[in-house]
Amino acid sequence: MKLPTLGILVIILLILFILSQAIKIVFEYERGVIFRLGRLIGVKGPGIFFIIPIIDRMVKVDLRTITMDIPSQEVITKDNVPIKVDAVIYFRIIDPAKALTQVENYIVATSMLGQTTLRSVLGQSELDEILTEREKLNRKLQEIIDQHTAAWGIKVTAVEIKNVELPEGMKRAMARQAEAERERRAKIIAAEGELQAAEKLRTAAEIISKTPAAIQLRFLQTVTEAATEKASTIVVPVPVDLIRMFIDRGSNLEEILKEILKYLKEGKSNV
Repeated sequence: MKLPTLGILVIILLILFILSQAIKIVFEYERGVIFRLGRLIGVKGPGIFFIIPIIDRMVKVDLRTITMDIPSQEVITKDNVPIKVDAVIYFRIIDPAKALTQVENYIVATSMLGQTTLRSVLGQSELDEILTEREKLNRKLQEIIDQHTAAWGIKVTAVEIKNVELPEGMKRAMARQAEAERERRAKIIAAEGELQAAEKLRTAAEIISKTPAAIQLRFLQTVTEAATEKASTIVVPVPVDLIRMFIDRGSNLEEILKEILKYLKEGKSNV
Protein backbone atom coordinates (compact mmCIF):
# COMPACT_ATOMS: atom_id res chain seq x y z
CA MET A 1 0.00 0.00 0.00
CA LYS A 2 2.87 2.35 0.62
CA LEU A 3 4.30 2.19 -2.89
CA PRO A 4 1.07 3.07 -4.70
CA THR A 5 0.46 5.87 -2.19
CA LEU A 6 3.94 7.29 -2.76
CA GLY A 7 3.47 7.11 -6.52
CA ILE A 8 0.18 8.97 -6.31
CA LEU A 9 1.82 11.65 -4.18
CA VAL A 10 4.64 12.08 -6.68
CA ILE A 11 2.13 12.36 -9.54
CA ILE A 12 0.14 14.98 -7.65
CA LEU A 13 3.27 17.00 -6.92
CA LEU A 14 4.32 16.76 -10.55
CA ILE A 15 0.90 17.97 -11.71
CA LEU A 16 1.04 20.89 -9.28
CA PHE A 17 4.52 21.82 -10.49
CA ILE A 18 3.42 21.73 -14.11
CA LEU A 19 0.34 23.83 -13.34
CA SER A 20 2.46 26.38 -11.46
CA GLN A 21 4.71 26.69 -14.47
CA ALA A 22 1.80 26.80 -16.90
CA ILE A 23 -0.37 29.38 -15.14
CA LYS A 24 0.85 32.97 -15.44
CA ILE A 25 -0.63 36.14 -14.01
CA VAL A 26 0.38 39.66 -14.98
CA PHE A 27 -0.90 42.94 -13.54
CA GLU A 28 -2.77 45.66 -15.39
CA TYR A 29 0.41 47.68 -15.93
CA GLU A 30 2.39 44.66 -17.18
CA ARG A 31 2.53 42.52 -20.30
CA GLY A 32 3.95 39.03 -20.81
CA VAL A 33 6.08 38.50 -23.92
CA ILE A 34 5.94 34.78 -24.85
CA PHE A 35 8.81 32.95 -26.55
CA ARG A 36 8.27 29.35 -27.76
CA LEU A 37 11.47 27.44 -28.35
CA GLY A 38 13.21 30.79 -28.76
CA ARG A 39 10.72 32.25 -31.23
CA LEU A 40 8.46 35.20 -30.39
CA ILE A 41 4.82 34.09 -30.54
CA GLY A 42 3.05 37.14 -29.04
CA VAL A 43 2.25 39.35 -26.09
CA LYS A 44 -0.34 38.40 -23.46
CA GLY A 45 -2.00 40.07 -20.50
CA PRO A 46 -3.15 41.55 -18.31
CA GLY A 47 -4.79 38.84 -16.21
CA ILE A 48 -4.33 35.06 -16.14
CA PHE A 49 -3.28 32.85 -19.05
CA PHE A 50 -1.53 29.56 -19.72
CA ILE A 51 1.75 28.66 -21.38
CA ILE A 52 3.38 25.31 -22.16
CA PRO A 53 5.94 24.53 -19.48
CA ILE A 54 9.55 24.00 -20.60
CA ILE A 55 8.63 24.86 -24.20
CA ASP A 56 7.37 28.41 -23.56
CA ARG A 57 9.15 31.19 -21.68
CA MET A 58 7.53 34.41 -20.54
CA VAL A 59 9.26 37.76 -19.94
CA LYS A 60 7.36 40.45 -18.03
CA VAL A 61 7.58 44.03 -19.26
CA ASP A 62 6.44 47.02 -17.17
CA LEU A 63 4.39 49.56 -19.15
CA ARG A 64 4.46 52.34 -16.55
CA THR A 65 6.38 55.58 -17.14
CA ILE A 66 10.03 55.23 -16.19
CA THR A 67 11.97 58.16 -14.71
CA MET A 68 15.65 58.07 -15.61
CA ASP A 69 18.34 60.48 -14.44
CA ILE A 70 21.01 61.45 -16.94
CA PRO A 71 24.33 61.83 -15.09
CA SER A 72 26.08 65.20 -15.14
CA GLN A 73 27.70 65.81 -18.51
CA GLU A 74 30.57 68.18 -19.28
CA VAL A 75 29.61 70.32 -22.25
CA ILE A 76 31.38 73.15 -24.09
CA THR A 77 28.77 75.55 -25.42
CA LYS A 78 28.80 77.19 -28.82
CA ASP A 79 30.40 80.31 -27.31
CA ASN A 80 33.17 78.18 -25.69
CA VAL A 81 31.91 78.16 -22.10
CA PRO A 82 32.53 74.88 -20.19
CA ILE A 83 29.49 73.83 -18.15
CA LYS A 84 28.11 70.74 -16.42
CA VAL A 85 24.52 69.76 -17.12
CA ASP A 86 22.29 66.96 -15.94
CA ALA A 87 18.75 66.05 -16.97
CA VAL A 88 15.92 63.58 -16.49
CA ILE A 89 14.06 61.50 -19.10
CA TYR A 90 10.46 60.27 -18.81
CA PHE A 91 9.60 57.37 -21.10
CA ARG A 92 7.40 54.27 -21.29
CA ILE A 93 7.19 51.10 -23.37
CA ILE A 94 4.40 51.02 -25.95
CA ASP A 95 5.53 47.84 -27.75
CA PRO A 96 6.88 45.20 -25.34
CA ALA A 97 7.91 42.84 -28.15
CA LYS A 98 10.15 45.43 -29.80
CA ALA A 99 11.60 46.50 -26.43
CA LEU A 100 12.90 42.94 -25.94
CA THR A 101 13.83 41.99 -29.49
CA GLN A 102 15.13 45.20 -31.06
CA VAL A 103 17.62 46.23 -28.36
CA GLU A 104 19.63 44.24 -25.84
CA ASN A 105 18.81 46.42 -22.81
CA TYR A 106 16.37 49.25 -23.46
CA ILE A 107 17.13 50.91 -20.10
CA VAL A 108 20.86 51.20 -20.75
CA ALA A 109 20.33 52.09 -24.41
CA THR A 110 17.94 54.93 -23.57
CA SER A 111 20.32 56.26 -20.91
CA MET A 112 23.32 56.29 -23.25
CA LEU A 113 21.26 57.89 -26.02
CA GLY A 114 20.11 60.61 -23.61
CA GLN A 115 23.68 61.41 -22.59
CA THR A 116 25.01 61.72 -26.13
CA THR A 117 22.00 63.75 -27.28
CA LEU A 118 22.30 66.11 -24.31
CA ARG A 119 25.96 66.84 -25.10
CA SER A 120 25.26 67.26 -28.80
CA VAL A 121 22.29 69.64 -28.48
CA LEU A 122 23.76 71.83 -25.74
CA GLY A 123 27.10 71.94 -27.55
CA GLN A 124 25.31 73.63 -30.45
CA SER A 125 23.68 76.24 -28.18
CA GLU A 126 25.06 79.38 -26.58
CA LEU A 127 25.12 79.87 -22.80
CA ASP A 128 22.38 82.53 -22.78
CA GLU A 129 20.10 80.21 -24.75
CA ILE A 130 20.71 77.36 -22.29
CA LEU A 131 19.90 79.60 -19.32
CA THR A 132 16.86 81.39 -20.76
CA GLU A 133 15.29 78.98 -23.27
CA ARG A 134 15.18 75.67 -21.43
CA GLU A 135 11.68 74.84 -22.63
CA LYS A 136 12.80 75.07 -26.23
CA LEU A 137 15.85 72.87 -25.58
CA ASN A 138 13.74 70.36 -23.63
CA ARG A 139 11.37 69.96 -26.58
CA LYS A 140 14.28 69.55 -28.97
CA LEU A 141 15.91 66.88 -26.79
CA GLN A 142 12.59 65.04 -26.44
CA GLU A 143 12.00 65.01 -30.20
CA ILE A 144 15.50 63.72 -31.03
CA ILE A 145 15.55 60.97 -28.38
CA ASP A 146 11.99 59.89 -29.16
CA GLN A 147 12.83 59.63 -32.85
CA HIS A 148 15.62 57.15 -32.11
CA THR A 149 13.77 55.10 -29.48
CA ALA A 150 10.64 54.64 -31.60
CA ALA A 151 12.27 51.62 -33.29
CA TRP A 152 12.65 50.04 -29.83
CA GLY A 153 8.95 50.38 -28.99
CA ILE A 154 9.69 53.20 -26.52
CA LYS A 155 7.88 56.54 -26.28
CA VAL A 156 9.79 59.44 -24.69
CA THR A 157 7.19 61.72 -23.13
CA ALA A 158 9.46 64.44 -21.72
CA VAL A 159 13.07 65.51 -21.18
CA GLU A 160 13.89 68.12 -18.53
CA ILE A 161 17.23 69.87 -17.99
CA LYS A 162 17.69 70.02 -14.22
CA ASN A 163 20.91 71.81 -13.24
CA VAL A 164 23.38 73.94 -15.14
CA GLU A 165 26.67 74.33 -13.25
CA LEU A 166 28.81 77.29 -14.35
CA PRO A 167 32.51 78.00 -13.66
CA GLU A 168 33.16 80.33 -10.72
CA GLY A 169 34.66 82.99 -12.98
CA MET A 170 31.55 82.98 -15.15
CA LYS A 171 29.33 83.28 -12.07
CA ARG A 172 31.23 86.37 -10.90
CA ALA A 173 31.06 87.92 -14.38
CA MET A 174 27.30 87.32 -14.57
CA ALA A 175 26.86 88.84 -11.09
CA ARG A 176 28.74 91.99 -12.16
CA GLN A 177 26.66 92.17 -15.33
CA ALA A 178 23.43 91.87 -13.36
CA GLU A 179 24.57 94.60 -10.94
CA ALA A 180 25.46 96.92 -13.82
CA GLU A 181 22.07 96.26 -15.39
CA ARG A 182 20.29 97.18 -12.12
CA GLU A 183 22.30 100.40 -11.84
CA ARG A 184 21.45 101.29 -15.44
CA ARG A 185 17.75 100.79 -14.78
CA ALA A 186 17.93 102.87 -11.58
CA LYS A 187 19.57 105.77 -13.45
CA ILE A 188 16.97 105.60 -16.20
CA ILE A 189 14.14 105.66 -13.67
CA ALA A 190 15.73 108.64 -11.85
CA ALA A 191 16.20 110.53 -15.13
CA GLU A 192 12.58 109.88 -16.11
CA GLY A 193 11.50 111.21 -12.71
CA GLU A 194 13.55 114.38 -13.17
CA LEU A 195 12.05 114.87 -16.63
CA GLN A 196 8.51 114.51 -15.32
CA ALA A 197 9.22 116.91 -12.44
CA ALA A 198 10.69 119.46 -14.86
CA GLU A 199 7.62 119.21 -17.09
CA LYS A 200 5.32 119.77 -14.11
CA LEU A 201 7.37 122.79 -12.95
CA ARG A 202 7.25 124.27 -16.43
CA THR A 203 3.49 123.84 -16.56
CA ALA A 204 3.10 125.42 -13.12
CA ALA A 205 5.35 128.35 -14.12
CA GLU A 206 3.30 128.96 -17.26
CA ILE A 207 0.05 129.00 -15.28
CA ILE A 208 1.43 131.33 -12.58
CA SER A 209 2.98 133.74 -15.15
CA LYS A 210 -0.44 134.21 -16.77
CA THR A 211 -2.15 135.14 -13.45
CA PRO A 212 -0.70 138.10 -11.41
CA ALA A 213 -2.83 137.23 -8.41
CA ALA A 214 -1.29 133.78 -8.30
CA ILE A 215 2.19 135.36 -8.21
CA GLN A 216 1.19 137.46 -5.22
CA LEU A 217 -0.30 134.44 -3.40
CA ARG A 218 2.84 132.50 -4.03
CA PHE A 219 4.91 135.42 -2.72
CA LEU A 220 2.87 135.56 0.52
CA GLN A 221 3.16 131.81 0.96
CA THR A 222 6.95 132.02 0.60
CA VAL A 223 7.15 134.82 3.18
CA THR A 224 5.03 132.80 5.61
CA GLU A 225 7.25 129.75 5.22
CA ALA A 226 10.36 131.88 5.79
CA ALA A 227 8.88 133.42 8.91
CA THR A 228 8.57 130.04 10.57
CA GLU A 229 12.36 129.58 10.45
CA LYS A 230 14.56 130.63 13.37
CA ALA A 231 15.98 133.68 11.60
CA SER A 232 16.42 137.01 13.34
CA THR A 233 16.17 139.16 10.22
CA ILE A 234 14.22 138.54 7.02
CA VAL A 235 14.63 140.79 3.99
CA VAL A 236 11.48 140.60 1.91
CA PRO A 237 11.41 142.00 -1.65
CA VAL A 238 8.09 143.71 -2.37
CA PRO A 239 6.64 143.18 -5.83
CA VAL A 240 6.18 146.33 -7.91
CA ASP A 241 2.63 145.27 -8.72
CA LEU A 242 1.83 145.35 -5.01
CA ILE A 243 3.17 148.90 -4.62
CA ARG A 244 1.46 150.06 -7.81
CA MET A 245 -1.86 148.89 -6.35
CA PHE A 246 -1.51 151.39 -3.47
CA ILE A 247 -0.11 154.19 -5.68
CA ASP A 248 -3.15 153.95 -7.91
CA ARG A 249 -5.27 154.62 -4.83
CA GLY A 250 -3.42 157.95 -4.28
CA SER A 251 -1.65 157.06 -1.03
CA ASN A 252 1.62 158.67 0.08
CA LEU A 253 4.81 156.74 0.97
CA GLU A 254 4.01 156.40 4.68
CA GLU A 255 0.53 155.14 3.99
CA ILE A 256 1.88 152.78 1.35
CA LEU A 257 4.32 151.21 3.83
CA LYS A 258 1.61 150.88 6.48
CA GLU A 259 -0.73 149.24 4.00
CA ILE A 260 2.00 146.86 2.83
CA LEU A 261 2.80 145.80 6.42
CA LYS A 262 -0.88 145.34 7.15
CA TYR A 263 -1.28 143.36 3.95
CA LEU A 264 1.63 141.11 4.81
CA LYS A 265 0.38 140.55 8.38
CA GLU A 266 -3.08 139.64 7.15
CA GLY A 267 -1.59 137.27 4.59
CA LYS A 268 0.55 135.59 7.24
CA SER A 269 -2.35 135.15 9.66
CA ASN A 270 -4.59 133.74 6.92
CA VAL A 271 -1.95 131.24 5.82
